[in-house]
Amino acid sequence: MNVHNKSRLIAAGLWMASLPVLGCAPRVFSDTNGIAILGSGPAPVAEPPPPEPQKRVEVRENKIVINEKIQFALDSAKILPVSHDLLNEVAKVIKEHPQIKKIEIEGHASAEGSDDHNLKLSDKRAKAVLKYLSGEAGIDNGMLSAKGYGETRPIADNETEEGKEKNRRVEFTIVEAEFEKTKVEIDEKGNEKVIGKG
Repeated sequence: MNVHNKSRLIAAGLWMASLPVLGCAPRVFSDTNGIAILGSGPAPVAEPPPPEPQKRVEVRENKIVINEKIQFALDSAKILPVSHDLLNEVAKVIKEHPQIKKIEIEGHASAEGSDDHNLKLSDKRAKAVLKYLSGEAGIDNGMLSAKGYGETRPIADNETEEGKEKNRRVEFTIVEAEFEKTKVEIDEKGNEKVIGKG
C-alpha cells in the first residue's frame, strides 16, 4: 500500500470516527429570515400556599360563630371538660371585640324526646354556658342572657342522625353592639379626611 492510499484510509477513519460527534453537535443554520428566540424557559410554577385553618370562633355579622360543638354529658346540662378550651376561646373573642355589648346564648335541641323535655334541657344547657362564661372565663354577667328554644329552630333534617346532631347546638347571637362612628370630610379632589370620631 503506498503512502498516498495509506493517508487516504487514515483520513477516512478519522472522518468516520467523527460522525457520532457531528450527529450530536448543535446545528447552526444561516438564514437571514430566521426568528431568534432569546431568554430562558418558563419559570417554575410556585405551589399555592396551604389554606388557612378554619378558626374555631369567629365574629360574623350578628353572631359569634363556633365551628365546633360544645359537648355536654348525655341528656344533661353538664359541660364536658373537652369543651372548656372552646368556651375560653369564645370569651377571648368577646373581650377582643369591645363593641359587642349584649349576647344571647341560645340552646337548641333535636326533635328526639318530648317537646317539654327538649325545651327545658336546651334552656339548662344555655344557662350552663352562661355560668361558665361569666364565672371561670371572666365575662361580665350583665352582657349575657341565656334561653332555650328546644326543637323550635332546626337547621337540619330531624329525620337523619346527622341532622339531629346538627340541631343539638348552642349559638351566640349578638343582640346589641356599639360601633364607633367616624366623621369624614371629602375634599374637592374626592379624598377622604377623618375629622372626628364619636
